[in-house]
Amino acid sequence: MAWYDRILGREEKLNGSQPYIAYQEGLAIDTREKKDNYRSAYEELEVVNRAVNMIVDDAADIPFEVGERIQGITPIMPNVRRTRVDILLNKEPNPFQDVNTFKRNLMIDLLIDGNIFIYYDGAHLYHLPANNVTIEADTKTYVSKYVFDGRIDYSPKEIIHIKENSFHSIYRGVPRLKPAYRTMYLLDSMRKFQDNFFKNGAVPGLVLKSPNTLSDRIKERMLTAWAQRYNPKNGGHRPLILDGGLEVDSLTKVNFKELDFQPSIAANEKVILTAMGVPSILLDGGNNANIRPNHRLYYLETILPIVRKMNHALERYFGFKITEDVHGVPALQPELRDQAAYYATLVNTGIMTPNEVRDAMNMQSIDGHDDLRVPANIAGSAADPSEGGRPPEETEEDTNE
Repeated sequence: MAWYDRILGREEKLNGSQPYIAYQEGLAIDTREKKDNYRSAYEELEVVNRAVNMIVDDAADIPFEVGERIQGITPIMPNVRRTRVDILLNKEPNPFQDVNTFKRNLMIDLLIDGNIFIYYDGAHLYHLPANNVTIEADTKTYVSKYVFDGRIDYSPKEIIHIKENSFHSIYRGVPRLKPAYRTMYLLDSMRKFQDNFFKNGAVPGLVLKSPNTLSDRIKERMLTAWAQRYNPKNGGHRPLILDGGLEVDSLTKVNFKELDFQPSIAANEKVILTAMGVPSILLDGGNNANIRPNHRLYYLETILPIVRKMNHALERYFGFKITEDVHGVPALQPELRDQAAYYATLVNTGIMTPNEVRDAMNMQSIDGHDDLRVPANIAGSAADPSEGGRPPEETEEDTNE
């Protein structure tokens, strides 16, 4: 629609493909993920728990900077004051939660379900668990309504929706844990096999050879006696007497070392970390020269893109410029020595005022430091080139006087 169509009162042209998109999506778009799959992995697998907690805690710890109103967009909630938006995003989203708890709940939903749903009642922000929210598509516009748990309806203006990237749906995102689900399932199976291996005393099964055919009753009695007497958990050192031509043989010659579990587990953990966007070196620890660049890469490619997804959604909803405040993130700051030399050069060369530098460093300004410093040199004053230079020579008349 052109700009003059609004002045002339013409009807806005809608997307002609929207009815087909809505029917193709299924009109009611529910969560595509089974939360038990990822919840069990998050609660039971150490590497998944650690990676998710790192992303959630680091992303939730970055505050928002609420700027001026953005010109040229029509916010969904146009009558909210800037100070109110700052309070909701950085201080008190609602009377019942602190801002860090509120944001951590949102981030966990983004990683587990791929979506964030925030309800704004006109005064406060509330988190709606994503796995219980159904999106009902509209055949003319975009979204008809949001339904929570099949009972409570919300209009599109009441919900702030942030979605992860997705190829199959324009309504719901794909969680970051999904590409690693196969590896997580394999890792969980390996850990369970490892547990059972040691639970059984780390001893393979035994085979009893008999030259004669035994009845089922005798077999059961013999197996029961062996299970009671030769139990690895109880020591398994009680001497046994084999008669009747019985011989003992092992079921398998493979021991735990030959199974090569530890390298396989480590390789699978790196695959999971890669899918989550966490450099594995950050979890290895130790004295490594590559930790700092990998830490910076982790913020630039994993944390900040997540935070900026929220920024854009909040900008569209409230109409103010929302940016991330990274002054308190050590990984994104230069070395103190380099930073000091950089700002000192800018101030001493008259490019920035001391208060501009203090503002860039997120520090309070000081009265009397709003003027540029004029650098002086041996050729004269930079403020007035007519001054300075070689001092005038004294004449004989000046000497006689």
